[in-house]
Amino acid sequence: MSELDELARRRGFFFQANEAYGGVSGFYTYGPEGAALKRNVEETWRDRFVTREGNMEIDAPTVTPEPVFVASGHLDGFDDMLVECAECGDSHRADHVVEDNTDIEDAETYPTGKVEDIIAEHDLACPSCGAPLAGQSVDEFNLMFETSIGPGSGQPGYLRPETAQGMFTEFPRLKEYARNQLPFGAAQIGAGYRNEISPRNALVRAREFTMAELEYFVDPEGEGPDLSRVEDVELPLYPAGAQEADGEEYLHLTPREALDEGVVGDEWVAYFLARSKAWFERVGVDMERFRFRQHLPGELAHYASDCWDAEGEVDGDWIELEGVASRTDYDLSKHSEHADDTFTVFKQYDEPKTVERATVDPDMSYLGPEFGGDAGAVADALEALAARDRSAFDGDEVTVEVDGDEVTVPTEKTGFSVEEVTESGRHIVPHVVEPAFGVGRAVYTVLAHNYDTDEVEGETRDVLRLPAEVSPTTVGVFPLMDKDGLGDTARDLAADLREAGLSVTYDDSGNIGRRYRRQDEVGTPYCVTVDYESLEDGTVTLRDRDTTDQVRVDADDLGDVLRSLRDGDREFAEL
Repeated sequence: MSELDELARRRGFFFQANEAYGGVSGFYTYGPEGAALKRNVEETWRDRFVTREGNMEIDAPTVTPEPVFVASGHLDGFDDMLVECAECGDSHRADHVVEDNTDIEDAETYPTGKVEDIIAEHDLACPSCGAPLAGQSVDEFNLMFETSIGPGSGQPGYLRPETAQGMFTEFPRLKEYARNQLPFGAAQIGAGYRNEISPRNALVRAREFTMAELEYFVDPEGEGPDLSRVEDVELPLYPAGAQEADGEEYLHLTPREALDEGVVGDEWVAYFLARSKAWFERVGVDMERFRFRQHLPGELAHYASDCWDAEGEVDGDWIELEGVASRTDYDLSKHSEHADDTFTVFKQYDEPKTVERATVDPDMSYLGPEFGGDAGAVADALEALAARDRSAFDGDEVTVEVDGDEVTVPTEKTGFSVEEVTESGRHIVPHVVEPAFGVGRAVYTVLAHNYDTDEVEGETRDVLRLPAEVSPTTVGVFPLMDKDGLGDTARDLAADLREAGLSVTYDDSGNIGRRYRRQDEVGTPYCVTVDYESLEDGTVTLRDRDTTDQVRVDADDLGDVLRSLRDGDREFAEL
């Protein structure tokens, strides 16, 4: 990691933001090479999960009003464990302190009291000053950045910790764009913010980061995905049972095999695991250092019934790159309870059905004087209760919750009845499957997995073997020397290639070998040299980064050749 971080700063991939003012942990600026690499990674994600899957993409605000996070559960449940050193005052992730200094690997799944006991039992010390942490309380710390919307005290709001809620809150409109037909997906690439207790490992754990998330809305009783489209993909699976048994062997199964053997419980989860693996391989993650790890029961987020993390190994540590979660109907049901809109889809029956329906017709002449301004809310609560639990009306009184308080209504005043009605369909709350990617973590892992050294002409070279599709620059253009018209010809060629839509760098500084090395180190897959032969016959030398092989190519054909190489339509050895 230290070598990679040094390369990242020196060559302009990423570096700590605002260093002129001392910087703040957890915030990074992507330099020219890093911004281009990040953009290309995002474009391949968009190609796979939006364009090829036929999903829609939105761009929601990053500042979100507080009621959204009350409904989603983030205000109460989006926490990490905090322990503060009494000696130096520094704060640390308590579970990280435990995991970094003991054999325990899943401390985040433990309750705070147990983590306190482990710290005391192992006499763990503050990572900053070495003072003992035994006896210090471990507390829950909410990770969301709070702000105010509007002047003065304004309206409470938060910087979003994920892009997902933007897709959930806009579901009533998105379903119209999808013509109320399930399944459909809404995707978003954008910034997320988490006030991490102790940011570390550069882009791996930052306070501002980019996420790429897909919320896929499905009929829980409908047909699953066409698994034949991913039947040849083998998934490296590390299920919860194997982790709890301290096993280290992965299961290598196709999506269908994983479902048939009960390893993965949801067809859509299995489908997106396969699509995700192919995407990670496409952008340059080493499949020998990649796995899907199932969340342990105590590790699951409050909204998930199951989740598998795509993880990449870097320096002996497994980095979470993506979570594929089954969120069931949690999110839409919660927003339906709190918001003033409909978060359901009408499902048409093949033939009309006669069903029993429980209804209420409350006596408002009783509810009004009894509950005043809350009478309408009481009536709504009675209606919701009748829909989900008609047996609640069997007694003489009915109890419902309104604004956190329980109120009791005589059953005879509710107007409760059960009637037979003929329905052409019913409203259902879709379930959600969510592949959520950390773009910065993917970029970091791709850099780590492709950073290499080898020997060329007796010299050691540093080389980034990035896939051409995501490389910051596609081609470097060099004149053999900047005289006799070689420089002018090379500059004209570089301009023509840029007009053709290729990412090009021009370099005439130093000897040609050093120029090659500079481009090798930032991952440029191809270099073109204009020499004296170019002035005579219009050909140039095209060099491949990985093999250092060279071929002569007609300059007029160069744009088409480079595009076909970049897009994977042709191999360099075929030229």
